[in-house]
Amino acid sequence: MQAIKEWQNADRTIFENEIFPGNQPAVHRGLFRDWPAVQASCQSPAETANYLKPFDTGGTVKATVGAPQMKGRFFYSEDFQDFNFESRRISISAALDTLVSLSETPDPPAIALQAIPVPEIMPSFLEDNPMPLLDSHIAPRIWLGNRSTIATHFDNNHNIACVVSGSRRFTVFPPDQVGNLYIGPLLRTPGGSPISLVDLRAPDYSRFPMFRRALESAQEAVLEPGDAIFIPILWWHGVESLDPLNILVNYWWNDSESAHDKPFLSLVHSMLMLSRLPDAQREAWRALFDHFVFQTGGDSGAHLPPDLRDLQGALSPEDRNQVKALLAEHLKP
Repeated sequence: MQAIKEWQNADRTIFENEIFPGNQPAVHRGLFRDWPAVQASCQSPAETANYLKPFDTGGTVKATVGAPQMKGRFFYSEDFQDFNFESRRISISAALDTLVSLSETPDPPAIALQAIPVPEIMPSFLEDNPMPLLDSHIAPRIWLGNRSTIATHFDNNHNIACVVSGSRRFTVFPPDQVGNLYIGPLLRTPGGSPISLVDLRAPDYSRFPMFRRALESAQEAVLEPGDAIFIPILWWHGVESLDPLNILVNYWWNDSESAHDKPFLSLVHSMLMLSRLPDAQREAWRALFDHFVFQTGGDSGAHLPPDLRDLQGALSPEDRNQVKALLAEHLKP
């Protein structure tokens, strides 16, 4: 396993011109060390909570809670018919108080508040703790919890994750390692994205022997308060929160024209329509996808004048909406 490449003092110009185009994970050491939230976290869990609670607008958010026996690994139940955790509603302030009160408990229940939109629940946090690498319209989300493990998964967006409190270990895998990660159900998932069934902390190589190959391509880093990581879209990553109080702020964004159309649903639809066809038909469809979708031979519409290209050219927003309406009509039962 390799270490994730690290950058020191990378500003927005370096990020946009060197890091982002490389499409590789990157650790930014100390990028957010001057955030007041990070400064508070360097004192104690109680001081961290005291700093954050005044930002709380009082609304409730979803908290994920698991019994001590699950050791912080949010996952499926043993028979895969359910999950090994439950959900409750709680305020940010109440969650922080609970986490601080449990910080000295040797075997506490696992608690995680995940991907909470900061502008909705803690809007003034943004003024004190700005993001220097991205446009201000990219809204952050906050993650709070104690020791836990989030199974290896991918995001449909680029991601910059900033550690505010506690230490986190990130293990990342390139997209082409999907076949070695033993992915679980695509639709019934613990957190929204498909996950690897392999326990990063204790891989069972008798059940998942090809995971050794995935580890050969894996990269890893432990982040401390003030550090951040850039994870490109569709890179698999597992995250371990290592301390009694862990807080992270992340930014998801995707400037692709098709991002809002959820490309993952194209995969789901293709599996539904094509994956059980006879071999010869699947090979024929593979050729069509390679030519028209992935364009392995170059621009599939290069021989057509612009006004005849339709899907093989650049569609206007109106044309895209017409195509989506056509698809929706054909997908009706």
